[in-house]
Formats: sequence, structure tokens, C-alpha cells
Amino acid sequence: MAAMKKRDFSQDDREKSDIAERVVAINRCAKVVKGGRRFSFSALVVVGNHKGQVGYALGKANEVADAIRKGTEQAKRNMVSVCMKDQTIPHEVIGKFEAAKVLLKPASPGTGVIAGGGARAVLELSGIRDVLAKSLGARNAGNVVKATMEALGQLRSREEIKAARAVEA
Repeated sequence: MAAMKKRDFSQDDREKSDIAERVVAINRCAKVVKGGRRFSFSALVVVGNHKGQVGYALGKANEVADAIRKGTEQAKRNMVSVCMKDQTIPHEVIGKFEAAKVLLKPASPGTGVIAGGGARAVLELSGIRDVLAKSLGARNAGNVVKATMEALGQLRSREEIKAARAVEA
């Protein structure tokens, strides 16, 4: 029996290994052709490391598993950092995308993630533990995820705001 080679994990591999994924929505599309119907699938996938990094993507393929795999790979490449204060967000914010609006409010410790659908997936995978969220407007899962990501992108810490205003103390 040949000796097994021990694989040396690089820092990049370790970072990728603790990334969780969640499928938010799967859509089936039918194309009518001469022999019948051809189905294709799209999967909206959100990934995050529960430590302030989150990303999303839409994977498309002729099989559901392939669509999810493609979406996961793309979402890992599109990860962004989220500004957090302890286990919540630093301030209230509204994210908008198309007709979808998502309101995010900081919550006291122990509240949990009060959100639904795509917003819940994004917030939980980003590592935020205490937050209140309300989806206003459209219910489209893709637009709600994009509006939530937009809201998280608007968050700024107290130090960032002070530095931008050039305020001392």
C-alpha cells in the first residue's frame, strides 16, 4: 500500500473551508423545442463565514446541483466585508434595489435575527446575531438579497465617520 501524501493546507484553503452556504431560491425555466420541453435551473446562493464576510450569486445550469455549485463558486468570489458592532450593526439603515427596500435596525443582545427570506440568509451568514429587519416593497428573493447587501454596504463604524469628518476625540 502506497504511503498517503499529507496535503499542506494553505491559509486560503482554511479560509474557504469555514464558509457556509445557503440556497435562497431555485427557479425552473422551460424552453419549448421540437421534441418537448427543455428545463434549465437558476439558484440564488448566499455564502458567508459568520465573521463579517458575505456574498451572493445566481448560478444557472441544466441541472439543479450544477446551478447551486456554480452559484456557490461565484458567491465566494464576490464576498464583501460587513461593518459590525459587537454582534449587531452600528446604526439603522435602509437598503434599496429596484422595488425592494430592506430596513435594518440594531438590536439589544439576545434578540436574535428577526428577518425573513433572503434577508435572514444574508444576515445570519454574515455573522450578525442581533438585528431587526423588515422587507418593504417587493418580495422577489433576488431583489431582497441585493437590497440587504446594499444596506450592509452602507454601514459605517464610529471611527470611520470620525475620520471622514476629521473630528478629534
